[in-house]
Amino acid sequence: MKVELVAVGKIRPPFTEAEDHYLKLLKPLQPIEVTEVRDDTALVRKVNAARATGGSHPDPGTLVALEAGGQAMTSERWARWLGERRHEGRRLTLLIGGPGGLPAELSGEVGHRLSLGPQTMAHQLARIVLLEQIFRANKILAGQKYHL
Repeated sequence: MKVELVAVGKIRPPFTEAEDHYLKLLKPLQPIEVTEVRDDTALVRKVNAARATGGSHPDPGTLVALEAGGQAMTSERWARWLGERRHEGRRLTLLIGGPGGLPAELSGEVGHRLSLGPQTMAHQLARIVLLEQIFRANKILAGQKYHL
């Protein structure tokens, strides 16, 4: 299963080091392609381009919105959820919108809405928390200890 994280905005220090750390930990378990887009309009274009013939990924697969009103999950539930997506065998495209959330053009097209918790956090921090949860989920699925 291919996994792509598409996020509005460029990650900056001090978050770059943490993102690099989790991407390195994930590489042998579940490589994740990270794509940064400038704004909500570019996010919509990126998803639509994936649908168009000749796009970098003709099928965006399962679209997943990370948003405050989505389903919050424990680490064990993340693992089950990720395992279910693997079983489906489709590409998994995780979307983090801009400050206003996911653009309305995409909101009705997502297959899942997930939350990282009820608190508000910076989008850059949300990227790190998401990568950490995907790392834990992969370790759980592999039957390995996941505490660092």
